[in-house]
Amino acid sequence: MNTHANELKRKAAQIRMDLLQMIHHAKTGHTGSSLSNTDILTTLYYDVMKLDVNNPKWVERDRFIASKGHAVESLYCILADKGFFPKEELQTFSQFGSRLIGHPNNKIPGVEMNTGALGHGLSVAVGMGLAGKMDGKSYRVFTLMGDGEQAEGSIWEAAMAASHYKLDNVVGIIDRNKLQISGSTEVVMGLEPLEDKWSSFGWHVVPVNGNDVVELSAALHSAPEVSGKPTLLMAYTTKGKGVSFAENVPHWHHHVPSDAELALAIEELSKEAQVVIHE
Repeated sequence: MNTHANELKRKAAQIRMDLLQMIHHAKTGHTGSSLSNTDILTTLYYDVMKLDVNNPKWVERDRFIASKGHAVESLYCILADKGFFPKEELQTFSQFGSRLIGHPNNKIPGVEMNTGALGHGLSVAVGMGLAGKMDGKSYRVFTLMGDGEQAEGSIWEAAMAASHYKLDNVVGIIDRNKLQISGSTEVVMGLEPLEDKWSSFGWHVVPVNGNDVVELSAALHSAPEVSGKPTLLMAYTTKGKGVSFAENVPHWHHHVPSDAELALAIEELSKEAQVVIHE
């Protein structure tokens, strides 16, 4: 593994530790969902997107929309680590008067829009992508969706529009961990064949291991592989990734780790970070 990929893996382990501590302190949060998307967001923010921490509204910046806004903890930890706001503020998460509420809040530098009502993020990303084309800008728009979110009709309206307007500056990412708050996605509302559905809506679909920063980096840097088509990364992930006793366990969707669980999780992730560093 090259040095840069090694650093991304180390960073992802650190972000997972930060978000677990934040959720434990707040006694609320979407733990499993944030753990599953950490590798995706780490790759985007530390390897792929054009950003300026000192000028969050830079016109040429790449845009990120967290359509699965409930899994905001990983995003907040990354924005703080990047310097968009003081890291100490993470300790105010979900407390009265804090701007770090349980879903993305655009009062926070680096957050493009408030999200949380599932199905809305892709529509906004499509609008931003269309504006970029009309204005002759080179930025790309990335949006992260949940797989349970695919049951929302507005997702498919936006997918159709992106294809119609040939928005190859739009990159959709689905966190395909196959679990949602009430159980398996295929039991709650069957989605398969999900890749074929997105292809039929005119998107270039790229399956990828969503917990592998090397695969993610290659796929995200390559988008668009096909001119005139939006890109959809079907990112196959493990819910609760990085904490062995949380992986693929449905109730960790909204589970707050106990003192003992936090200690065990931090121990596991600390070892992961050290192993990665010395590979």
